[in-house]
Amino acid sequence: MEKILIIDDSRLHSAQLKDILEESYEVTIAETAKEGLRYAGTENFSLILLDVIMPGMDGFTLLKKLQEEIITQSVPVILITSLSDVQNEQYGLTLGAVDYITKPFHPLIVKARVNTHIKLYNYRRQVEHQSRIDQLTGVANRRQHDRYSVIKWNEAMRLQVPFSVCMFDIDHFKAFNDTFGHPAGDKVIAAVAKTASAYLQRSTDFFARYGGEEFVAFMIGDNAETSFEHMINVRQAIEDLHIPHAASASVSEWVTVSIGGATILPQQENHYDFFLNIADNMLYDAKRFGRNRVVWADEKNEQLCEKQGV
Repeated sequence: MEKILIIDDSRLHSAQLKDILEESYEVTIAETAKEGLRYAGTENFSLILLDVIMPGMDGFTLLKKLQEEIITQSVPVILITSLSDVQNEQYGLTLGAVDYITKPFHPLIVKARVNTHIKLYNYRRQVEHQSRIDQLTGVANRRQHDRYSVIKWNEAMRLQVPFSVCMFDIDHFKAFNDTFGHPAGDKVIAAVAKTASAYLQRSTDFFARYGGEEFVAFMIGDNAETSFEHMINVRQAIEDLHIPHAASASVSEWVTVSIGGATILPQQENHYDFFLNIADNMLYDAKRFGRNRVVWADEKNEQLCEKQGV
């Protein structure tokens, strides 16, 4: 059931709106702007109904704050106004509100406007979701990585917990494509993505296709040793798929991946892109050391290297 947040200091008006909507939606009521802002940041609402005139922080100020927050900036807001409040309606719409409903409430009008904007919101979310998903593999794409990495990096910095990022790609993939063809290569990319993503399902994990046969992942809260060992398991799981490779005598029997990563406790002066570049350098070393292995830079910038018989 879709969730709606009503922010109104009038208990009478809130109760009236809830009576109109609760048959079709899960309704939460906040009696102050501060309480409404807290609810909005912790729940997944599909629509916010916001009274313009409230003591303390008014509806316009709260609307601005909602649009500044990443979590709530895309949630549609309908203003609650009085019939004579045309100037406030106009101002609110210029600030980004999607519509308004007037007091006294007309149940059919309220339902129609709420239904319309929730449908539009869900459609927009679906389109945005598709734009952030890699169509071949079904995992996040580079665009989603670029957006989400900022959010999670800042979260790790705020919580002061380790942040691990790694890059990996499929070994000798060009040789595979040249031997078996691009359709077979696409199947390999999809199989690698499916296997790796199965190991990165926690809320603190993220996995994406970075481009071509290259992938990126990050993990929050684990130290370098734990992340390093976890990605060894990922690498081994991909090798254990036993997808035939052996395009030439110099290539391994099965499809494998090389992984390079780094772990850092983020500080204000640090930048995510810098450590992504370190992970890329570790990937280069993994390939230089013989491929089908994990190489990692720990919190002290000391290298952890998986041994593969060399």
